[in-house]
Amino acid sequence: MTGPPNPGDRAVSQKVAKVIVDTLQAAGVRNCYGIVGDTLNVIAGYIDKSDIDWVHMRHEEAGAFAAQAEAQLMERLTAMAGTCGPGSLHFINGLYEAYRNRAPVLLLATQIPSSELGFRFIQEVDFKSVFKDCSVYCDMIYTPEQALRKTVLACQTAIAKRGPAVLIVPVDIAKSQMHDETPYRVQAPRPVLRPSDAELDHMAGLINRGEKIVIYGGSGCQHARPQVLALAERLKAPISHTSRAKDFLEWENPHNVGMTGLLGNEAGYHTVLECDTLVMLGADFAWKQFYPDKATIIQVDDDPTHLGQRHPVTLGLTGDIAATLDALLPRLKPRDKASFYDHALARHAKVIEAHSDKAHKPGPDDTIPGKFAATVIDRMAAEDALFVADDGTVGVWMLRHMPANGKRRTFASLLHGTMAGGMTSALGLQKAQPDRQVIALCGDGGFAMLMGDLLTTVQENLPIKIAVFDNAKLGFVEIEQKTEGMVDLYTDLKNPDFGEVAKACGLWGGTVEHASVLDASVGRWLAEPGPALLHIKVQPLELVMPPFTEAEPAIGMALYTARAVLQGKGGDVLEMIKENL
Repeated sequence: MTGPPNPGDRAVSQKVAKVIVDTLQAAGVRNCYGIVGDTLNVIAGYIDKSDIDWVHMRHEEAGAFAAQAEAQLMERLTAMAGTCGPGSLHFINGLYEAYRNRAPVLLLATQIPSSELGFRFIQEVDFKSVFKDCSVYCDMIYTPEQALRKTVLACQTAIAKRGPAVLIVPVDIAKSQMHDETPYRVQAPRPVLRPSDAELDHMAGLINRGEKIVIYGGSGCQHARPQVLALAERLKAPISHTSRAKDFLEWENPHNVGMTGLLGNEAGYHTVLECDTLVMLGADFAWKQFYPDKATIIQVDDDPTHLGQRHPVTLGLTGDIAATLDALLPRLKPRDKASFYDHALARHAKVIEAHSDKAHKPGPDDTIPGKFAATVIDRMAAEDALFVADDGTVGVWMLRHMPANGKRRTFASLLHGTMAGGMTSALGLQKAQPDRQVIALCGDGGFAMLMGDLLTTVQENLPIKIAVFDNAKLGFVEIEQKTEGMVDLYTDLKNPDFGEVAKACGLWGGTVEHASVLDASVGRWLAEPGPALLHIKVQPLELVMPPFTEAEPAIGMALYTARAVLQGKGGDVLEMIKENL
């Protein structure tokens, strides 16, 4: 791997902290997110002298979200660093997010002096035990002579296995001199991986025997869009996709039938269930109820541990999607369009039209439905904007009502399902691409969790645009409770005027609660040159409708309605009906 400087070309003796920083820089690290202090100070000093930018966060968890977002977008190693004890502990939720998103990040978890380890010293934490479940590498530098070798191994493992590496650095080791001249360097080969010819022949045979073939694409199709579309064209097969594949397979795709899963639509859901042959490409979709019961299922993934882990498959193959399809396509018989294909596409067009019609309508009495706010922002945002949404209803509105166009990207916590990742991930996206419009779509609950890093937008001059969708509750949780027959419990939120909070922090801030002035408000917000926050008061009882109706949630909704009326909350029931029907 190229990059300044070469850590192998060093003098006989250098301080360990400098060796670590030089190695990170050579491995391609551009930014390091964290909060300085005590055991981290010596490393921070060398970061300041390097080409790596230090991003001063207000909470380490926010720094972890930002780092993993940068790593996902840029597909490069990104660093974070924390002090001993509580400082580095704060990164853990964001490390889990990075682990599940396969984002190559590295945490420098500095530690108390090595002579005090094992004696319950103040701020002592066993980081190897804490981080072992959310990392692809986790180890400590025990002696100065290990510094270069272990830093290289940490960087190389994060890049090769696409996940978090944790390098634990006791403060006395960081301050020590390293005398070993062995020139270890980070190696980052990118091999082409595909199944054997015999396996490809078997796969082709299964596909050629199918009558109702459906392609199901996941995030592993990111660099294989032309090959996936060529496969669909040859087979005349509809393409359904996961939410994480939206950016790669949705736009200008004549074979698209949309997402399946709880966040998907009826067309994608029914098309997958009705097929007799399902070709899964780079998809590790978790919910087994969305798989067909009697179909031939073929799964291709670059991680062999994913094969068949969610649902039994007929054939599982290991390979990169692009290379695998390049080798597979000549083995497949071209087909003409059939009624299954035509019906799937027609159903998708009808569903999208119905969803779009509803989403583009304001609510009764000039209220703002969340999906309506999403369509307005979608229409007025830059054509290459980066969107990131909090987990919950606002994430659903982004995925369903902000179509991909091949230039934009969308991010959300779709595998870890954590709150508070919206604004914080936007910080990393903006730091990585400062000339691009970055929009954070936040829920009121998720935004408030790490609201302190509003200050980071000003301090670091990161002009992100933050929309807070305020329904005064934990909306997705309340929907879950309703489908279980519960009257909502502990979900209400007493919120401040977030626009005024933003102003107090030094940002542009505004608030809107009427649909008739939403266009003007969004226009002013997006036109701001610096960081800006728009507080959008949305309908409080808007539901997220799944692509199908199961008996249990339907009965739960009926029980909720009866219990709400009996408890004097009949007005809420009527308002819910009014907002959704």
